[in-house]
Amino acid sequence: MPAGAPGHLLTMSDVFLTAVGALAVLVAVLSARLQRVPLSAPLLALVMGVLLGPQVTGLLAPPTVVEARDEVYEASEVLLAVSVMAVALRYPIREVRARARSVTLLVLVAMVGMAATTTAVAAAVPAIGLTAALLLGAALCPTDPVLASGVATGGFAGSRLPARTRQLLSLESGANDGLALPLVLAAVAVAGPLTGPAAAAEALWQVLGGIVLGGLLGTAAGRLLRGAERRREIESGPALVYTLLLTLLILGVSGLLDLGGVLAVFVAGLAFNAAGPAAERAEEAKIDETVNTFLVLPLFVLLGAMLPWEEWADLGWGSGLMLVVGVLLLRRLPILLLLARPLGLRPRDAVFLGWFGPMGVSALFYLCAEAQRLGNAPEVLAVGTLVVAASTVVHGVTTAPGVLLYRRAALRSPDPTP
Repeated sequence: MPAGAPGHLLTMSDVFLTAVGALAVLVAVLSARLQRVPLSAPLLALVMGVLLGPQVTGLLAPPTVVEARDEVYEASEVLLAVSVMAVALRYPIREVRARARSVTLLVLVAMVGMAATTTAVAAAVPAIGLTAALLLGAALCPTDPVLASGVATGGFAGSRLPARTRQLLSLESGANDGLALPLVLAAVAVAGPLTGPAAAAEALWQVLGGIVLGGLLGTAAGRLLRGAERRREIESGPALVYTLLLTLLILGVSGLLDLGGVLAVFVAGLAFNAAGPAAERAEEAKIDETVNTFLVLPLFVLLGAMLPWEEWADLGWGSGLMLVVGVLLLRRLPILLLLARPLGLRPRDAVFLGWFGPMGVSALFYLCAEAQRLGNAPEVLAVGTLVVAASTVVHGVTTAPGVLLYRRAALRSPDPTP
């Protein structure tokens, strides 16, 4: 049968569904054990995608991320929105308020610092120009909520890490994914398609509009659900998926109004958390870990099969290694150490939070957004995916050992939680 015939496409889809389904069953059966070993579900999915992809077996042969940027953008936006909604509902609203000052400092200071540091590291790589470095710095600065959930949730981390550390990582990753947009627009303006005033106006509209839209719809949805439960007009089944449907609604409305959809979803989740019934928040807290674990698998299997190996080779493996090591070591850790005192962090908390600031779905989202706006930016998207893949591997491998090292340090020097 010809390669382009429908039967060939069906075969590829069958391979993909079989791979994702088998991996999901494996992750479900071994979920508790996976938390204790140097592996993560996204890492397993990425490796499976590479093995099935054109560089190894060729059972999956999709276009590269560079060639399919629009599709990757849409898929990453939906997954990112679902993840930030889960983050917003993960903790009682009183605990969210208690962390508001620290999260604000992380978003306004640490995120900008991470963008600047990543830009400097990328600019120091001979094969990357200053404009491309600015685009990379903006796209890679947010902490990814999908990958961070593997560090902040689950019984293994929950019994070994203090609640404040896990809450800071979760809430920061939810907030900065939407608020990185002004930095991305500023980088795009430097690259050419936008003027400075146009970028500032768009950032203001998307951020403020997203906050207002999310606040209004989240509050309304919470009150509607509370009233429906009080009148016993809603079954427990629909209530369980209520916020997932709300996420899709907000994404659609945000797209129609050209607002920041991911930020709007996060704000809506916080508003729903405050206005909705506590039982629903508790239900979502139970399922958000499952949603983040299994919804990420298809995207990372595809990502593994879509990695742009040729573009990486064009960059040069020496330059690529220099970039990856520099970003992983310098993008976040020094900044968190400098902010330890203002954040009220002990040294071990600053080191832990400084290391575990993974780059994943949010970085893919902004890299593809930059490529769309620039019409074509293959080198930025290709180099960015190299860092995303490296972060998925390195942070996936170090999560369990990192949690155990933190626990040992805490046992050696027990002191009150700040």
